[in-house]
Amino acid sequence: METRCFSMLKPGILNRRLVGEVISRLEKKGLKLVGLKMMNISRELASKHYIEHKGKPFYDSLVDYITSGPVVAMVWQGDDCITLVRKLCGATSPAESHPGTIRGDFCSHTQHNIIHASDSDESAKREIDLFFKEEEIIDWEDTLACWL
Repeated sequence: METRCFSMLKPGILNRRLVGEVISRLEKKGLKLVGLKMMNISRELASKHYIEHKGKPFYDSLVDYITSGPVVAMVWQGDDCITLVRKLCGATSPAESHPGTIRGDFCSHTQHNIIHASDSDESAKREIDLFFKEEEIIDWEDTLACWL
């Protein structure tokens, strides 16, 4: 069953010119990109996005980092999409991320994590609704889906 996953490339990945590399990895897995935009995140939107971390010691640094430069917000679609995207991303901690994953190959500091991915269907729905209007999601016909 096809599901959707919200993911976001954070300011560090843009500064390092790795956006295409990361998108390519997700596409090569067979996931379908149905929403994409570059944007600056306001502190208000950042606080809504990170609401579950409010009050934790690292909350302010999360908000500071995500608002420090542009991000690339994306919606991916596919069978078991959330699980696949999270496996491609790798563990949140760079020390635990395996080579071959996005974080394992490109991230060295948890504080400056380079990619976010929804961790559940509920999170994906909430995050997609925060970052995208309904008309910004384009569910196009994937004529190659039978080969993936």
